[in-house]
Amino acid sequence: MPALRLLGRKWLAASDDLVFPSIFELLFRFVWLILIALVVEVLYPVTWQCQSEGWHGGEFVRLYLCGTLTLQACLMLLLAALAQQSARGTISETEARKLVAPLLLLKVFLVLPEVGLNVMGTMWMFCEVIQCTVMDKFSSIVIQSIVLFNWVQLGLTVFGLFMVFDPLGSVDYGDMQDTPNQVRHHRKVTGLWSRRFRWAFCWLKRDEHGKEAFQQVAALLSALFRSTDLVPSDVVAGCVLLRVRQKRETREMRRIQMLNDEEPIYTTDLNKVFSETPPWMNLDDALHYLRLSIAAYGWPYVLYRHCFTGVCKLAKHLTCCCCRPKNSIVTDDNCCLCNFAGVKYMANLSSDEVIFASFNNRVFELPFCVIADHEREAIVVAVRGSISLRDIFTDFSAGSEKFEAEGVPEDTAAHKGMSMGAAKMLRRLVPVLDRAFQQYPTYDLILTGHSLGAGVAVLVALKLRPKYPHLKVFAFSTPAGLISREAARYTESFVLTVGVGDDLVMRLSVHSIENLRTKIIQTIHATKLPKYRIMLNGFGYALFGVPTRDLESTWRRPEDLEAQRCDDSDALLTVSTVSAEAALLSRNVFARRFSSARLFTPGRILHIMRRKRMGIENETEEERKVRTQEPTYEMRWACPEDFMELQVMPRMLLDHLPENVHRTIQTVLEERHAYRVTHLV
Repeated sequence: MPALRLLGRKWLAASDDLVFPSIFELLFRFVWLILIALVVEVLYPVTWQCQSEGWHGGEFVRLYLCGTLTLQACLMLLLAALAQQSARGTISETEARKLVAPLLLLKVFLVLPEVGLNVMGTMWMFCEVIQCTVMDKFSSIVIQSIVLFNWVQLGLTVFGLFMVFDPLGSVDYGDMQDTPNQVRHHRKVTGLWSRRFRWAFCWLKRDEHGKEAFQQVAALLSALFRSTDLVPSDVVAGCVLLRVRQKRETREMRRIQMLNDEEPIYTTDLNKVFSETPPWMNLDDALHYLRLSIAAYGWPYVLYRHCFTGVCKLAKHLTCCCCRPKNSIVTDDNCCLCNFAGVKYMANLSSDEVIFASFNNRVFELPFCVIADHEREAIVVAVRGSISLRDIFTDFSAGSEKFEAEGVPEDTAAHKGMSMGAAKMLRRLVPVLDRAFQQYPTYDLILTGHSLGAGVAVLVALKLRPKYPHLKVFAFSTPAGLISREAARYTESFVLTVGVGDDLVMRLSVHSIENLRTKIIQTIHATKLPKYRIMLNGFGYALFGVPTRDLESTWRRPEDLEAQRCDDSDALLTVSTVSAEAALLSRNVFARRFSSARLFTPGRILHIMRRKRMGIENETEEERKVRTQEPTYEMRWACPEDFMELQVMPRMLLDHLPENVHRTIQTVLEERHAYRVTHLV
């Protein structure tokens, strides 16, 4: 950071990204050098015995051997210098690495003689053009191996250049602080991403809204890094640093709470948590409807959870196409109704209990099931969450658009992709519900879903509520950027949202991603470690956690940061001389928002966390026995503002998985039941 400038253009790599590639290539070439030196010692005297004219004999072979030996030695010295120069300074101290660009340019030029020598080796060993036979088997194998590996290495070099090639790197946009230039750059980057999507996901162009989804996601990706000079490795390093920073902040907050003797925010007492909620808001019903939400994922989820026995579990629920009635309640499934079989297996349902099931999965169109739940006398609509590339494009069509429904506050905005998904789903759902309530007029209406399915279920419920005023929604791991704040407050009376731990999706919105980008740049400028050290530390953190000593030793002193502060800039980040804090905390920060409306998580939000136990390493055997009998999880009622910031945590992806949400709620209920039994006895 900033991006490397080489050959008159900008690349998607920085001058401090070459430490590990240079070291790996240096070790690789060191082995080559030893092997080629052994071959030279053996073959060089033999080359004088090659009887041929011109360059088709010993002279040709001697040139290849000596040239290869010399070139490998020069490249090793160059790679050592490149690694040493690339490791200098912190991420933002580019002046310390000013020699990286000329050294890298020299290495690029040395590719030409390397290709020439490798062509000579290929002609000698594989084409039988050179009349100098090698009788020593070891030398022959070594030369052939070096030639082959050299071609592979050159191929990897070309692939690496392709990966870090920036198609817009040669375009000069002038002053990027100027608004017209920023807009022009944004349009070009949007067009570039859109072309990439059309090429990589060409089969999605057949979808009705495929092109629109490409444009939406391309505009989002362009807007997220507009006017920044970040490269992919900077983002990875920034996330590692954010993990350290957030752990330090969490430890400080706990220390302040302990010093002030504040009452814990979370509690393990379920009676206290649900004391002021309506009867329908309870974890028993939540667990029941979560199981139906998971069932909507169909056969892929069964195979995911039961890798070796999944096919056997589905087999008894499959229906051959020749045995299927013509007026089937299932649409857009395969010939054996595998998705329908997965729903019946996971939810333990019979075919008669499923009123309708649509498995049509396109951009902005999600599969869903309508189930007659006789146990709780309810018609349940279970919407499937993200499981395909089409769903991902629906997720990332994250701009806001106006959302209208009877009873919803005026000027309500909602997630564009989910809003379109809700509209398309309603066209098929409304006739099905009419028939269902004609058959079961006394039943309640329940909508449920996980992740993307939860967001769509909430928006569908807002549309249906005027007709079904008593409907309820059980949403699990609902995305954060769904609906406007006033509308989210309106849904608290009929929507229960359950989230677990450090769930990434519950904190994922356009605003949280933009804020994460800002924090990454600020954190990069605050560290005193070079990037290669940060990457090495990141591997250690993934395996062993963040040690206490790194919480303080990673950062510069406050006076050093103050010395670099520059408060007269409104640019996001254009040149390395502008401090990140001043550049990012701009007065016009809202002018660079991709979405003009801030969106929130809907409903009454129950947040469940694993309990943090202090002092475990020093506990006695008796204290350990007592601890094992204590509840594993604690919970509280959260507000949407609690999920506006992304956090880099080890379990941020695992806590979103539906099986982990199910396991958490089930554990809470089992521990409550065990507690009751123990105290009754």
